[in-house]
Amino acid sequence: MTEPTNPPAAPDWIVSRWFNADGAPSLQSLRGRVVFLHAFQMLCPACVQHAVPQSLKVSAAFAATDLAVVGLHAVFEHHHAMGPEALQVYLHENRITYPVGVDAHRDNDPGRHPLPLTMQAYAMQGTPTLLLVDRMGRLRRQRFGLLDDLRLGAEIATLLSEPA
Repeated sequence: MTEPTNPPAAPDWIVSRWFNADGAPSLQSLRGRVVFLHAFQMLCPACVQHAVPQSLKVSAAFAATDLAVVGLHAVFEHHHAMGPEALQVYLHENRITYPVGVDAHRDNDPGRHPLPLTMQAYAMQGTPTLLLVDRMGRLRRQRFGLLDDLRLGAEIATLLSEPA
């Protein structure tokens, strides 16, 4: 992981609904913890085959640490097929128990941007995208596509070893 000299603050998430969460997890509420967030779509082949299984492995491997694993369902296509009811079934069927937010869209805007708001805030290129946020709320890694499990584990361990 290349250490930026002055990592930027991670933008807030703009979520319309949460699953598997009491309340609404935010970067502010998770300050002091390392955050692993993966943006996915349940109909995205790379998400289904690689990113979601990887996030489940991360959640299990780092369960005894203060790593917060969060999912972001970021729908920018096939909206009719990926609504909240379908997502709830998907989460249940895939045994996803960590918090998952639905990335919000600007409603009632006829010229609205096709990407949801958190995707826009992070300038994500698509799904899957993974984000690592350090204990101070700074964005330390943003990766579109896949990242090798071993490298990801090493980067998470490095962030966990840093003081708050």
